[in-house]
Amino acid sequence: MANVSHTRGDIASHPDVSEMQARYARMLGGRDVALVDGPVFLLGLYCAVSPWILHYTTSQPALVPHNLIIGIAIGLLALGFTRAPERMYGLSWAMSALGVWMIVSPWIVGDNPDKGVILNNVIIGGLAVLLGIVCAATAARTTPKP
Repeated sequence: MANVSHTRGDIASHPDVSEMQARYARMLGGRDVALVDGPVFLLGLYCAVSPWILHYTTSQPALVPHNLIIGIAIGLLALGFTRAPERMYGLSWAMSALGVWMIVSPWIVGDNPDKGVILNNVIIGGLAVLLGIVCAATAARTTPKP
């Protein structure tokens, strides 16, 4: 039986320490924005269901599928950021563009929207722009220079 009661030494003496450090760095590469993935997904989820939460399905019928589709797009971006961050963070600017579109969409897609609909889309759009900028800035900071 192995004696496991003794204390182990420092890992610096391990023969594969440099390879383990490189693998650990690759595994965590691009994950500086991990805390942003969840809020982006929740924002997309709220955007998708907001017409039913705020009950403007009858007053603004054109904005119902619009918010649903944009919310699904934001949610899919969040899932992509989580699943393949090294490939997806270039699309952070797309999320910011979706945010800008959400801000102006009540007047373009909607039909004489009331203050609640406008406020809802402006807040969703502003948060999408902000989170997109945070993702893009972090991606630019963590992307290796050629």
